[in-house]
Amino acid sequence: MNQITGTIQNIFSDRPLQEDEYRNESDNLIHCAKCKTPRQHHVVVLGKEMVVPIRCRCQQEVQDKEEAERKHREFLDQVSRLKANGLQDKSLREYTFANDKGYNPEMQKAHDYVVHWSEMKAKSIGLLLWGDVGTGKSFFAGCIANALLEQGVPVLMTNFSRILNALSGLYSEEKNQYINSLNQYSLLIIDDLGIERSTEFALEQVFNVIDSRYRSKLPLIVTTNMTLEELKNPQDLTRSRIYDRVLERCVPLRINNQNIRQRNAAESMKEARKILESGTGT
Repeated sequence: MNQITGTIQNIFSDRPLQEDEYRNESDNLIHCAKCKTPRQHHVVVLGKEMVVPIRCRCQQEVQDKEEAERKHREFLDQVSRLKANGLQDKSLREYTFANDKGYNPEMQKAHDYVVHWSEMKAKSIGLLLWGDVGTGKSFFAGCIANALLEQGVPVLMTNFSRILNALSGLYSEEKNQYINSLNQYSLLIIDDLGIERSTEFALEQVFNVIDSRYRSKLPLIVTTNMTLEELKNPQDLTRSRIYDRVLERCVPLRINNQNIRQRNAAESMKEARKILESGTGT
């Protein structure tokens, strides 16, 4: 053993100097000529003092930078995978705060939800976004989804039509597994509640999804064209079970009655007319 440690000692202590190194006279260790910190260190192994290599300060800085870049690449890959899973409709990727044109005065509340996400998640607080067709409810929810996904938070934005299609034809146990799989997402966003089929099967599965979320104490965001009055006074017991769960955990927020879709369409039409009337054709 002493022979082995002696051999190791010789390898490290007697190695030739590189161009950016010098041997310090005070400790007889190799130092970096750039940062003036040692690249060797004295240790005691089995009662024998040895010299072992270490990183100097500038080598450690390079190592730290490379490690940070590696972790950042891994994080970006993770975000990319989360977006691929959570935003199955690619158009949803355009629903970002950066693309907000300022039409919707309630958008600040979307920012606030993201800023306070840790508290929202801990208290399983969701949102019920209600209002007329085309007022920007989906955009509002999509901005939250994209902002949280960028932070590495698992989010799924979908609708019950898609969920019901996935559940169709599955056996009972498979249905339960699918519904439970939705709880892997820290935030579930259901777009357009109320437009799904009104069959007994459909309404039962809608309740199961929302109830599973409720029991798991996970936040849920729902958008709907229904009024708050309709949600509070459903037409039957089945819908009452669904809406009661939503109203208990989701803070109602009315999105203004300005039809943003019509406004965007009007602006696009205006731009098209300007191009056609400019006479720039070949």
